Amino acid sequence: MTSLTGRALRLTVYIGEDDTWHHKPLYSEIVHRAHAAGLAGASVFRGIEGFGASSRVHTSRLLSLSEDLPVAVVVVDTEKRIRAFLPQLDELVREGLVTLDECEVVRYVGRPPGPDEADPKGENSL
Repeated sequence: MTSLTGRALRLTVYIGEDDTWHHKPLYSEIVHRAHAAGLAGASVFRGIEGFGASSRVHTSRLLSLSEDLPVAVVVVDTEKRIRAFLPQLDELVREGLVTLDECEVVRYVGRPPGPDEADPKGENSL
């Protein structure tokens, strides 16, 4: 698990829910690539209403038939790791918005490995 406290960068990618990469949801591809790159974590948040550069409003209200709701993919890690990941977003994000914000990580703690998760060095055994 990555250790992360103190100064960091928050990468936020704003895209549409229907955006795809090779017939898969784009947000899923971004999360899987962030994981493969060893980043500390990534979360996807689905918006209920919004608009972007196209100025078309997307909403989840019943009377609207819009399904392409806004989605935000948020990744927090060190500046070095986030900046190293940016070229992958250049390849993936054709329409959308990518932002970086400085932030401070106060606490980043994962769940201890369970009995189904291998601990190759036996460090977490009793």
